[in-house]
Amino acid sequence: KPVLLFALKRKMAILVIAIALLGSSIFIFSRMGGEFIPSLDEGDIAMQAFLRPGSSLSETVKREKEIENIIMANFPEVKTVCARIGVADIPTDPMGFDYTDSFIILEKDKSKWVSAKSKEELIEKIREKLSHLPGLNFSFSQPVELRFNELLTGVREDVAVKLYGEDLDILTQKGEQMAEIISKISGAEDVTLERTAGLPQMTVQFDRKKIAQYGLDISKLNSYISSAFAGSTAGVIFEGEKRYDMVIRLDEQHRKSIDDLRNLYVDLPNGKQVPIKEVAEINFQPGPMQISRDNTFRRIYVGVNVRERDVESLVNEIKQKLDSQLDLPAGYNITYGGAFENLQRAKGRLAIVLPIALALIFLLLFFALHSFPQTIMIYMAVPLAAIGGIISLWIRGMPFSISAGVGFIVLFGVAVLNGLVLISRFNSLKAEGISNILERISIGTQERLRPILLTATAAMLGFLPMAISDSAGAEVQRPLATVVIGGLFSATFLTLIVIPVLYSLVESFSGKRKERRNIAINTPIAIILFASLGLSLIPSKAEAQETDTLPKITVNNAILRAKNAYPMIKAAQLEVKNQQVLKKAAWDMGNTQFTTGVEEMGNGNDGIYTTIAVRQELDILSMGAKSKVQNKQLAISQISLKLTELELAREVSVSWANVYSFKKQYMVYVQLDSIFKDFERAARLRFETQATSRLEFLSASSQAKQIGIQKEKAKRDYQIALQKLNLWFVSDTLFTVEDNFLTSDGLMNFSPTDTIAYQHPAVQLFEQKVQLADARYKLQKTGYLPKFTAEYGSQKIANKSGYYSYQLGFSIPLFFNSQLGKTQSAKIESSIARENYYQKQLEIRTGYKNLYDDYQKWLTAWQYYRDVALPVAKEQKNGAITAYREGAIDYISFLQNMKDAIQIEFDYWNSFASYLDARFKLEYFVNSSN
Repeated sequence: KPVLLFALKRKMAILVIAIALLGSSIFIFSRMGGEFIPSLDEGDIAMQAFLRPGSSLSETVKREKEIENIIMANFPEVKTVCARIGVADIPTDPMGFDYTDSFIILEKDKSKWVSAKSKEELIEKIREKLSHLPGLNFSFSQPVELRFNELLTGVREDVAVKLYGEDLDILTQKGEQMAEIISKISGAEDVTLERTAGLPQMTVQFDRKKIAQYGLDISKLNSYISSAFAGSTAGVIFEGEKRYDMVIRLDEQHRKSIDDLRNLYVDLPNGKQVPIKEVAEINFQPGPMQISRDNTFRRIYVGVNVRERDVESLVNEIKQKLDSQLDLPAGYNITYGGAFENLQRAKGRLAIVLPIALALIFLLLFFALHSFPQTIMIYMAVPLAAIGGIISLWIRGMPFSISAGVGFIVLFGVAVLNGLVLISRFNSLKAEGISNILERISIGTQERLRPILLTATAAMLGFLPMAISDSAGAEVQRPLATVVIGGLFSATFLTLIVIPVLYSLVESFSGKRKERRNIAINTPIAIILFASLGLSLIPSKAEAQETDTLPKITVNNAILRAKNAYPMIKAAQLEVKNQQVLKKAAWDMGNTQFTTGVEEMGNGNDGIYTTIAVRQELDILSMGAKSKVQNKQLAISQISLKLTELELAREVSVSWANVYSFKKQYMVYVQLDSIFKDFERAARLRFETQATSRLEFLSASSQAKQIGIQKEKAKRDYQIALQKLNLWFVSDTLFTVEDNFLTSDGLMNFSPTDTIAYQHPAVQLFEQKVQLADARYKLQKTGYLPKFTAEYGSQKIANKSGYYSYQLGFSIPLFFNSQLGKTQSAKIESSIARENYYQKQLEIRTGYKNLYDDYQKWLTAWQYYRDVALPVAKEQKNGAITAYREGAIDYISFLQNMKDAIQIEFDYWNSFASYLDARFKLEYFVNSSN
């Protein structure tokens, strides 16, 4: 109670402390690392011994016996050692003769162990004892773990760093560099490079000049070598009805060394003989041992066993080291498999399961309380419980694993239950008439203290044996139990403190308002709650607006909306208004000048005073030309507005068509993805029932994944096109296109005509520019005409008024060079405008005819696919699906039929997209006359 009262007096400080604890736990979690599942101690050791590449079976058996004798003689804990070399009759686990799988069976009672106290220590001592054997490398694991690693990922180590590329020499070189870099990383043990090179081979390099001198040929020499060492048929032996090929070759004594090959004699055309070394260079050269592939790509891998460290942090460090220290050529890439790959897949599934579990908990709480603020308050138990779970894992030195993830799911349910018990009691006390919030909190926490402690303590004590267990399988149990115990400890303590604080804040803010079915959070505490939760229960805008739920818009409405909203149209409209206003400037007669002054001053003379004088310039003769120029400017702005609207309509229509075609292609991929997933499941079922081979299953799986990737690409293309279309609307609302468009009766009839070249606004714009240039030329010619002036003044002479003066005049240019240049320039500009007008006519006429031909081409293609090819393709696709499900066809026939049908369907949509593009671009010309 004292702690609770202290917290209620310092509410914001308590909330800040809780958020700080959550932030620190998140930071710890980000540095914690991860592994798929903790490694189970199987009690025995699986050791791999690697000999020199190309070692014979007899050599391998001999060295393996040496290894077994050393282990049995020096380690009493070892009950027996058994090695496996080569492949079994059914080669499900192929391996070469130059390495072995040794199973070291240990004494189960560790109290009887003499050489070491733990299996890790025993492995190190075995490795040290065997290290003096020359030419051998060793890797240690566990029997079941070794087999499962190989079955799941194709490699026997915990982590496989796979390098993909084309050139075997480069793969080997880079693989050696990778192994050297990885071997220096802490926690990376038994670093082994897959041996793809180093197999000794006898190579024969023929000297063609000497062969020609001796009169020999390459094929004859090859036949000698093949017959001597591999054997060749010399005849047939009959035993009754049986017949056998008689094969000749050198005996075993003469097939042992390279000198036997060098001293092999060959016949010359003259009957003499020479050793083959006279006409060829014969040496030992290393060659490839094997070529490994994943999904048809060549690869080499570095295997790493993880000890005293988690897999995720080790792989992250390996990535960092390789990215910074390894320089890969173009076309070469690295992937990471093994236990890390399993961890990534499991994390992906957990990322789906955990939000679903949290969402279900939230819904159940809301249905129980009918109050959104109170649901959020109880939901605070989720991050509060996570604090203890993360810190308890950190204290025990355990990385995050799938076991710990399951523990968090269990923890969240139990933790939320305690909060529900507390808030329910607060509500019942409020219903009983206790209006004082502090009194309500005090009574409720006092009454619910024991039930909450009982629930948490029972769960904690129930998981305690799992947390401290050291028996078989305890490695998997310990993370789960640690998370639950640590999480309940923090959740219980913080629930009894933080939830009452939140309840007090919310109740104080809401006052006497009814809380039932209150789903709006308008208080500052809501912000703190959402920040502390670390996740948003409200979907983002991009997630909420799925493509099927977006408002749909037709192409005509899209054009209308763009015309009303797009800034380019508004700017063109404002330019029209601007030119209308500027028409007044054409009637500018000149400036009006007001003056005053005095003349004849001095010598006692009072002088002549001009009280006021008004002088007006009269540029009358050029007003008509100026008015014509301004009228042409206004006409140009009006035509530019019409042309801008046409161009906008064309671009919006093309964008609309792109969205429509991409959306249809995406819908096709969605359908294909569902079909190929069913196909993959059917192939898996056939494979599991041994009705088909693994090759068929792998091919089906690969095809399904390819369709999935293509579906994702089509979705991205559709979303990009959607964003481009909505740019024209200048709106926060995201629109998509109508699903039904261009039925057979919706086709347009276009016919090529030359009137397009004269009616199109683009041509009219250049025509108006010609007229504007002519008008400017006429305006420049008015520069030769006189400009008039008129002046009137009121005067006083000798202080007597009543006098006045006036002046009339005109001005003409006496030097015509300047005006002549301006006039000639205006005339040239008029000629330039007229040539541009003819050029634009030609461009519009040619562009229209080309687009018309393009439109007819794609219309014909689309109609063919729609009326002929597409119905056949759909029937072919449905028939292939049905036949494969019923087992009437094999997977090769199914894939071939599906590929043909799919190709036709996408050809249909591609031709339709091209048809729409040509149609809307053609409308840019046809609609110009409307």
